[in-house]
Amino acid sequence: MSTVSNEKAEVDSSSKVSLSNASNHQRIDDTRRKLKSRHIQLIGIGGTIGTSLFVQIGASLTKGGPGNLFLGFVVWCTFIMAINGCICEMVTWMPISAPSVRFADRFIDPAMGFCAGINLYIFLAVMVPFEMTAFDIVLHFWTDKIPLVAVICFLLVSYSLLNFVSVKYYGETEFWLALGKVLLATGLIIFTFVTMVGGNPLHDVYGFRNWDSSKVDGAPFAEYLKDGSLGTFLGFLACLTQASFTVVGPDMVSLAAGEAEAPRRTLPRTFSSVLYRLVTFFVVGSLCIGIVVAYNDPNLLKSLSDARPGAGSSPYVIAMQRMRIPVLPHIVNAMILASVFSAGNSYTYCASRTMFGLALEGKAPALFARCNRNGVPIYCVALTLAIALLAFLQVTNNSAVVLQWFVNLALEAQGISRDTLPYKSSWQPFRAYYMLVGSIIMAFVAGWAVFMPGKWDVPTFIFTYAIIPVVPLLFVFYKLYRRTKWRKLEDIDFFESERALVDLHEEEYSMTPPSRKLIDKIFQIIVPV
Repeated sequence: MSTVSNEKAEVDSSSKVSLSNASNHQRIDDTRRKLKSRHIQLIGIGGTIGTSLFVQIGASLTKGGPGNLFLGFVVWCTFIMAINGCICEMVTWMPISAPSVRFADRFIDPAMGFCAGINLYIFLAVMVPFEMTAFDIVLHFWTDKIPLVAVICFLLVSYSLLNFVSVKYYGETEFWLALGKVLLATGLIIFTFVTMVGGNPLHDVYGFRNWDSSKVDGAPFAEYLKDGSLGTFLGFLACLTQASFTVVGPDMVSLAAGEAEAPRRTLPRTFSSVLYRLVTFFVVGSLCIGIVVAYNDPNLLKSLSDARPGAGSSPYVIAMQRMRIPVLPHIVNAMILASVFSAGNSYTYCASRTMFGLALEGKAPALFARCNRNGVPIYCVALTLAIALLAFLQVTNNSAVVLQWFVNLALEAQGISRDTLPYKSSWQPFRAYYMLVGSIIMAFVAGWAVFMPGKWDVPTFIFTYAIIPVVPLLFVFYKLYRRTKWRKLEDIDFFESERALVDLHEEEYSMTPPSRKLIDKIFQIIVPV
């Protein structure tokens, strides 16, 4: 153990020298690996489940019907699986802080790292005040007497306490909140099955009634905006767009890679379970939505037009009210409230680590690369929460799949076999091309509805498409300002020093006695690492 520690100290010392020589702007990563296996696993599961799966999805059901909704989620999940393998292969081999930002810098061009990092940071940071406002709206399901200012102050204080002190507090909180989201999603799937076979106060065996065109006019593939096959296609497009916003990729897990306790052991298992999570929560979940309520249900349409707060617009709650099931709607709303809190907390963490990654590569002031004694980039957290003050005013995440091509080409150019990697994804490079095409298409069609007659909306157009010209402008600006050069395949640095530290950390971790905490012991039995 002492030998490993001494070797680690030597590598750490030499790595600081090599890192400082590698780039005039690069700084040292002082974060701490304190996220346990169970933290990473639940962050990976819960981080993909948002309120859209329980509430906003109802709006898409009314546009496309149950068939299009189910098909849209199935199609988009295939794109998420493609990006999952690409990210897993790279992040498992190089589990560093803010990998999505720093990989773009090292493998393509520093200008690419700059524009990708700024794009991702802005997206994540502005989502914090958005979730704060959503938290207040969900509260209105019960009461509107709590002042918005009080709600926002409560959330700011909570996020500060969970993110300023130590990453283990963020991990522990997300573990329990994510567990709650998993229980909610699983419970609603069970609710669907039990009630559809007659297990409800009305003893109504409704089965797949809402998919039957003889009982529900237009089911299962509804027409949207236009008649005929074009209307059916637009209904599918509306559902596919909803799926692209609802089904979150493995970004949350990758951003936590630099602080994972045993990344080479934990990350492959977490990424590998993505398929089961997608099928269980999103594919089956979208199927359930179309089962419990008809796409043209008057109560669903009225709840959407009235913008009922919280769970009031949830298809599940509308089904519960139709079947005269008490209490459950309040439980669902409480769990949705916890989900919104979790989302804001996760965005605070991910945004701060993105800014930290920019600072490590010299693309943000050195101040943001500083950490406290517990390894928390406190100035990055402070900046993110300062932006969250926009919530007082009531105010797309593109996947850099092309990185996988450069990694594969560089590995080949430098004679490194992919068989030596801790995790080797299949179907390469096809899955990278597949996801890139899907991302580009969705980036341009995400706001397609505003171009339809009578649907033009300036704010929607700006928020959907403004980032498309901004990102290349950021790239050109940084490239001209810094005079950066495209990376040569033979010269790409695969974070040699950081990987050496991870190797030693993994060796040292293997000698550490297992945790004696009851929750850790239980989780080790359920999901051994």
